[in-house]
Amino acid sequence: MIYLKSAEEIELIRQAALLVSKTLGMLAKEVVPGAIPLHLDKKAEEFIRDHGGVPAFLGLYNFPNTLCISINEVVVHGIPGTKPLREGDIVSIDCGVKLNGYMGDHAYTFMVGEVSTEVKKLLKITLESLYLGIDQCKAGNRIGDIGYAIQTHTEAYGYGVVRELVGHGLGRQLHEEPQVPNYGKRGKGKKIEDGLVIAIEPMINLGTHRVRQLKDGWSIVTADGKPSAHFEHDVAVVNGKAEILSTFDFIYESLGGNPLS
Repeated sequence: MIYLKSAEEIELIRQAALLVSKTLGMLAKEVVPGAIPLHLDKKAEEFIRDHGGVPAFLGLYNFPNTLCISINEVVVHGIPGTKPLREGDIVSIDCGVKLNGYMGDHAYTFMVGEVSTEVKKLLKITLESLYLGIDQCKAGNRIGDIGYAIQTHTEAYGYGVVRELVGHGLGRQLHEEPQVPNYGKRGKGKKIEDGLVIAIEPMINLGTHRVRQLKDGWSIVTADGKPSAHFEHDVAVVNGKAEILSTFDFIYESLGGNPLS
């Protein structure tokens, strides 16, 4: 069942999404060689609670942390640990917040120092695909149009589009209908209408699209051990068009601009 949101509900989701955006912005300067992922997790929890929110991931399905911190070949759902970040790593930080009864869910893949040209290109193309998908999120289109836009852009570069993990609806619950795959056919899937709120989140691998789960029960890694990129925005359909509720602006302010531009 898809729950279309009122203007008031969209505004509440926007506020939750913006707290996630501010949390990622706060963390942006901290993602450096030597940083301890578990310390970043604690900083995020404190920041969210200090701003009136509750970490949405903490305890959800028994997940043990505030952030999913996924490094290099870890696609998503990485558990923050004590191994320091290294020069050349890429780090997807996925964060969820509950604020005033509504959810925000938002992710960005950071570069730790200098990364290889090949990996930086993967991040750039994945970020581009996010916005191409968002462009298709308009009244009258179908969910398949979003996935088709993401898939065709990224596969043109030989990248693998993860099949097992998808975007989703967003509202009072973190995961609502509809599912939003990053692959698909034009004109297929659920119809997009005003009031739809979804999280669009391409998860794109440098090599194969195949993935596997680690023994920790959470971390999803690429089957070939090559890096994976992950970017996510919360999007509402307002007056027939996509309106992005989250923002990377706080990240770019911290970093002095968009490092992928």
